[in-house]
Amino acid sequence: MSRILLKAFLGLLMRVLYRPKVEGTENIPGNGPVILAGSHVTFVDSLFLALVVKRQVFFIGKDEYVTGKGVKGRLMAWFFRSSGMIPVDRDGGHGGVAALMTGRRILDEGKVFGIYPEGTRSPDGRLYRGRTGIARLALMTGAPVVPFAMVGMDKVQPGGKGMLRLAPVTVRFGDPLDFSRYEGMDRDRYILRAVTDEVMSEVMSLSGQEYVDVYATKARASKAA
Repeated sequence: MSRILLKAFLGLLMRVLYRPKVEGTENIPGNGPVILAGSHVTFVDSLFLALVVKRQVFFIGKDEYVTGKGVKGRLMAWFFRSSGMIPVDRDGGHGGVAALMTGRRILDEGKVFGIYPEGTRSPDGRLYRGRTGIARLALMTGAPVVPFAMVGMDKVQPGGKGMLRLAPVTVRFGDPLDFSRYEGMDRDRYILRAVTDEVMSEVMSLSGQEYVDVYATKARASKAA
């Protein structure tokens, strides 16, 4: 019920303020497991994604978003959980494994899992090298991958943080990608890289972003140095 109320309220607000243009939603299967994989530019990407997809989208978020104290902390926890976020401690030594196993559980239950293959927000709006967790999930579960891009989000939240601004937004979903030809090869690092690069190529085509063949975390660290 909380998700329905949240989506109804925020969906109306989003339509009034941003009038988002949505393309290719017919590419998202109406049932069964599916991975939505896209670029990540702003803090509110997951919220926009959840509001334009009819099925509930689950995604991984930092556990600190739902562990705050007081009224503000409880409101944030309700907000993020209602929007489909599943908290995972990603900063620990086993954070990546925990996130991967959580995604697998969601897909094994026949649900929709949203993921940003870059692993973190882009530091400058460009598209960075994808991490192979997306490929492992696809090969372990057999779920199709639907690439997506949110065009204009860099204008809504410049730099990926701070106050939201009014700007046109277009959400594009590409054709589903089927990687069943690689079944049983989820431990082959060359296959994992090939699958990941294919997904990122489709995301780049949808978003029109410049591609940078390094990890976003490395680029952010170099920028901060």
